[in-house]
Amino acid sequence: MPTSQPNDPRQSVGTARCSYKFRRRPLLAAFFNLVSIGLEAATTLYLVGALFPLGNAGYLKAFAPEQLYAMASLSLKSHSYGFGVSLIFFGCFCLVIGYLIFRSGYLPKALGVLMQIAGLSYLTNSFALILAPAFANRLFPAILLPAFVGEASLCLWLLVKGVNVPKWQKQVSVGRFSGA
Repeated sequence: MPTSQPNDPRQSVGTARCSYKFRRRPLLAAFFNLVSIGLEAATTLYLVGALFPLGNAGYLKAFAPEQLYAMASLSLKSHSYGFGVSLIFFGCFCLVIGYLIFRSGYLPKALGVLMQIAGLSYLTNSFALILAPAFANRLFPAILLPAFVGEASLCLWLLVKGVNVPKWQKQVSVGRFSGA
C-alpha cells in the first residue's frame, strides 16, 4: 500500500471535503434553532387561544361553563405538545452546538459535552411527551437538571471568561492567508 506524500492531491481533497462538512454544521445548527423558535412562536398562540373562552364576550353565553373550561384546557394541552415538538429541534440544536464547541478549541471541551447532554435531555423529554405522556410527567424534573447545567454553564462561561481570543485570532489569520 503506497503512502501519500505531504503534497498529495488526495490529502487536500480529503481535507477540503472534511472542512466543507465541518462548515455546514453551523448552518445546520442555525436551521434547527430557527425551526425551534418558529414552532415556539406558533405554539404560543395556543396560550392566547386559551384566554378567549375565559372572557366575557356575548357569544360565550352559548356554552356551558364546563365547555369553556374544556376549550381553555385543550388550548393549554395543545401548547404543551407543540412546545415539546419545538424542543425536539432545540435538542438537535444543542447537540450540534455541543459538537461544534467540542471541536472548536475556543471553549472548553466540557462545555460542548454538557451542551450535548442538554440536547439529549431535551430530546428524551420531548419524545417521552409524545410517546408516553404519563412517563414524561415523572421524567421532566430529572431531565431538567442536566439541561439547566449545560445551558447555564455555557452562559456563565461566555459571560465570565469568553472565548480563547489568542486562539481565535490565530485561526482567523490562518484562514485569511490559506484562502479558506
